[in-house]
Amino acid sequence: MENSSPTSPLSSWSWVLRQIRMVVPVGSKAEIKELSKLAVPAIMAQFMVFAVSFVSTIFCGHLGRTELAGVSLAIATFGSRNLLRVGIILQRAILILILACFPCWAILINTEPILLAVRQDPEVARLAQMYVKIFMPALPAAFMFSLQMRYLQNQGIIWPEVITGFVVNLLNALINYIVLYVLNLGVVGSAAANTISQFSMVGILYIYIMCKGLHKATWPGWSKECLQDWGSFIHLAIPSMLMLCVEWWTYEIGSFLAGLISEVELGAQSVVYELSNAAYMFPLGFSVAGSIRVGNALGAGETEQAKLSAKLTMFSVLIGSLKDHIASVACSGIIRGAGKQRVGAICNILGYYGVGFPIGVPLMFAAKLGIKGNIYHRDGFSDFSCTTFLLNWSCLGFASSVLS
Repeated sequence: MENSSPTSPLSSWSWVLRQIRMVVPVGSKAEIKELSKLAVPAIMAQFMVFAVSFVSTIFCGHLGRTELAGVSLAIATFGSRNLLRVGIILQRAILILILACFPCWAILINTEPILLAVRQDPEVARLAQMYVKIFMPALPAAFMFSLQMRYLQNQGIIWPEVITGFVVNLLNALINYIVLYVLNLGVVGSAAANTISQFSMVGILYIYIMCKGLHKATWPGWSKECLQDWGSFIHLAIPSMLMLCVEWWTYEIGSFLAGLISEVELGAQSVVYELSNAAYMFPLGFSVAGSIRVGNALGAGETEQAKLSAKLTMFSVLIGSLKDHIASVACSGIIRGAGKQRVGAICNILGYYGVGFPIGVPLMFAAKLGIKGNIYHRDGFSDFSCTTFLLNWSCLGFASSVLS
């Protein structure tokens, strides 16, 4: 005789939980814990760095609408436990970034002619030129702080950047208040405050690293080896740069297009840009964590661990938000950690310039939507980039990444 007694709700839930456990990979709990230990301070550190420029923008916004308008080799090496080579790669990066300052300075010196060439307001162009001339000396400091952050993050050390960022943000707010409201220096004062803050960040973090001895395991002293093997470094660096800069350039081009409409639209675009950056910090933290975990695992030859880290990075972000753009940011970190920067760069170029702008520019001008059209086109290329990133991630050959 069959047992016709109804199944209790408790037993039904037990069956559901058993099915979930069968799907969840072994070691997921420990891996999510490790990802969170990296991601949470990384989010805080990135937000602190972003807040320096954000605070300056807020103070500039009180000057007037015109002033507002004007204004991964090392990861895999650490995973392989070849610690002293991390220091050699850092030395190589310092030299290459110092050389990279020169073309950047060449562009900054000609800011006003470039802005006038793309038909921006002459007064906005003049103020922008004034700002960047004062900020130019801070460019090496900004580069060095970025290197210091990556140097520590790739070793799983993140809290020093959070502490440094907190201290410098307090200092930056104080300096901005003094130069803008006490000394009445306007845009010049804001640029000077930002410059001082950039040097303060790199100086305070350097002192922290030296005093705590965080460099001892990976810094062999300056070596002639840093002058060698630049080719492999640049081979990864250029696609990595394109992955990030293609997106940044899209926002900046959007600002130029907004400036063609009016100063009000340009000011609104500036505010939207800063708010977007603030929202960007959450997925960026998991992107950093995923890049570190995947890169370290591949450096140690642990392909299964790399796969688990990649899956759980995406899972953690999807739990936080289902927005495509956020998943795209996190997935890009996995691709960088696996050394597939060229794939990521191609996906971003196609998404931003092959899909995004053909949608956005007609919406901004022909449909007369202004910056709303720019926002709609960002959604379009975010959807495309997310889809292509996820397809590449699902087909990613971690074993070949170890061999390469």
